[in-house]
Amino acid sequence: MSSGKVLGLLRVMAEPTRMRILGLLREAELTVVELQEIFGMRQSRISAHLSLLRRSGLVVQRRLGRKSYYSFAEGVVGEVERAMDLALKDMPERERDREALKFVMRKRKDRAMEYFNRLAGRFGRTYIPGRSWRALAHGLLRLVPPMDVADMGCGEGILTQLLARRARRVIGVDNSPDMVAYARRLATENGIQNIDFRLGDMEAPPIEDNEVDLVIFSQALHHAANPPQALREAWRILRIGGRILILDLAAHNCEEARELYADVWLGFRETELFELLTRSGYEEVEVTEVSAERKPPGFRTLLGFGMKVARAC
Repeated sequence: MSSGKVLGLLRVMAEPTRMRILGLLREAELTVVELQEIFGMRQSRISAHLSLLRRSGLVVQRRLGRKSYYSFAEGVVGEVERAMDLALKDMPERERDREALKFVMRKRKDRAMEYFNRLAGRFGRTYIPGRSWRALAHGLLRLVPPMDVADMGCGEGILTQLLARRARRVIGVDNSPDMVAYARRLATENGIQNIDFRLGDMEAPPIEDNEVDLVIFSQALHHAANPPQALREAWRILRIGGRILILDLAAHNCEEARELYADVWLGFRETELFELLTRSGYEEVEVTEVSAERKPPGFRTLLGFGMKVARAC
């Protein structure tokens, strides 16, 4: 290959996003949708980069049914690969990209996820007397061993009271004095004595280190001013072997949610939530889409898990 051709390839690769794409395609064959999930960019932008990389001969496309898979082209000269190695070594996004790639590849193999998505679509389509998610939740909670639980952003404390039916103790945390007062009054009226409602922020909960076995964020994390800090604080208050459970919205474009529901963040991408949990010190992390509304704006819900297995974050 001529020096002019090599220089042309290097000019194509000089754009940071294209370099990152090449770095991932050298490790795995990926679709546009998977690259979009990793980078959090619009599909049109990813496709434009791939088109240029294909024309330059750095990337090849393979069609399988309706899907197209992209991979790093074989036979690229050594000078180009050595230049890639040097450039990728100094890119701060490189480690994050590789972690997101692991998540995407594991998700591709997770056939159980597809099964549960289909099941969620059927549940409730046909009426069966007595069947409901509420009844199922009550039943499953009875299988959970007694533990100390923190319900972050607990609001009126409805979920907190449900958890208290089985837990040794539940600490409900909310930053609204009115919400905390209402939740306390409601728990008192219902005769529930193992709940401790506390006024405080998710980013600095008034809970001691290693005080609970389970931390729950139920549609609360997108209200946090600083989600990474909230997750690190949850790690702090968990005991070794304790778990975090997150139910939150998948990333969406409904800007009205900021005004209607006081949302700070418009949901999270699966790879983004996975990265937030792993960077906060959690292990055995799982993130799965568990439901999707049919009516516009079509909000989707993510379920995230993680475990605290070390003593220092």
